[in-house]
Amino acid sequence: MAGEAWNCPHCGERILRSAVTCPACQRHLRFDAVAVARPPRASVCPLSVDGTIRHPGTEAPWEYSVLIEVHDERGEMVVRRIVGVGALRPGEARKFTLRVEVLVPESSRLTAVS
Repeated sequence: MAGEAWNCPHCGERILRSAVTCPACQRHLRFDAVAVARPPRASVCPLSVDGTIRHPGTEAPWEYSVLIEVHDERGEMVVRRIVGVGALRPGEARKFTLRVEVLVPESSRLTAVS
């Protein structure tokens, strides 16, 4: 069933059951993924955002939380997760990248975009 999820047996992340490799740890999930040479499913990335935060160096360390929220078409929250926490000391910076990758069905007219 499309959208069915399970936990990766290697890293424990919640992933799509249809995945051949885990998008988090990138390890193979099925023996047939290694034994049978199948072309990888195409994916597109309709959303990619990069951003950097910098501590100005004039204050005490900052603490931060990386928070992801997903809302449905009615604006109702589907999921809210903290995916990381940390601290920035004076002069430090962190770069964050958010990507939404969509697996394209074989019958789709869409093509993979890097």
